[in-house]
Amino acid sequence: MSFSSFDEHIMRQALALAAKGLYSTSPNPKVGCVIVQNGEIVGQGWHEKKGEPHAEVFALRQAGEKARGATAFVTLEPCSHFGATPPCAAALINAGIKKVIAASFDPNPQVAGQGVKMLQNAGVEVAVGLLEQETRALNRGFFSLFERGKPFVTLKIAQSLDGKTALKNGVSQWITADTARIDVHRERAKSCAILTGSGTVLKDNPKLNVRHIQTPRQPIRIVADSHLQTPANAKICTDGKRTILACLPDFATQKTYPDSVEILPVPADKSGQHIDLSILISKLAERQIGQLWVEAGSILNGALLNAGLVDEMMIYQAPIILGDCAKDAFVLPEITALNQGKRFIIQDIQTLGDDVKMILRHKV
Repeated sequence: MSFSSFDEHIMRQALALAAKGLYSTSPNPKVGCVIVQNGEIVGQGWHEKKGEPHAEVFALRQAGEKARGATAFVTLEPCSHFGATPPCAAALINAGIKKVIAASFDPNPQVAGQGVKMLQNAGVEVAVGLLEQETRALNRGFFSLFERGKPFVTLKIAQSLDGKTALKNGVSQWITADTARIDVHRERAKSCAILTGSGTVLKDNPKLNVRHIQTPRQPIRIVADSHLQTPANAKICTDGKRTILACLPDFATQKTYPDSVEILPVPADKSGQHIDLSILISKLAERQIGQLWVEAGSILNGALLNAGLVDEMMIYQAPIILGDCAKDAFVLPEITALNQGKRFIIQDIQTLGDDVKMILRHKV
């Protein structure tokens, strides 16, 4: 499919609109729409929140009668089914849109080409594939849910130059400086949920919420807590926000928690002592958690990495050396050959004040 430079320019504007929903649309995708009539933008909109109108609806409202005979640029295939809102494909048809250019097909089986088919059957010209990779990157959790049946998992590490995450006595506040910590909260806000381990809860009693930036919603907190050790008065249990405690089935009824806390029984792994993390990840996908942010200790970090459940690592590295007695970022089985190591590709490096942020993906 051939697209013009003007088409790309408009689709980039639609992607910029979609990004306005970065902190608010979960578990729905971030979608933007721009309507063009005779080379002029006559309507635009984005999906703002689950349960509210989709991007196309807002754009059509703004365009009014100027939508008739116009072209709609949408970052994701218009939906074709009735959910919380009516199908957007039908709205575009009823408004008299002549052509739709979409960045990508929708991976949701309820749509998955059906929106395009509905438009084409009504005589609307449709082209798909303009800036597809960009929209996939913006909605990586959404695509991961439907294409892989699991969330996109990002593991965050704040460490020293020698790869240490805390002193021997457990003190870790703060290895990195303010700029890096604010960026962490920005990344938290993008996620559907934040995963940590019971050890971190018992040691630090964290809130695990978004504080340093404005956000219309808080991610769900999840604790991998095999033996259900999280105290009922822990901060993440008493603020009224949703928390999931994932434990072995035998421990699921041993404590009483506030109504905002869900106890999630998860079968044991081969050791019989810990929950099976792969099953936990699948259960989170069933709850429409598409983007999972992990802030945990070395044991859970290592277990997730060793199980092949980490899609991306974000490492915030401070220019400080803590020495060999300090705590490592990962607990992993002994590696006896270099080719057994977990090797990554650096996707991006940026400086945040005095610290460095690295984004890494697995080397295939």
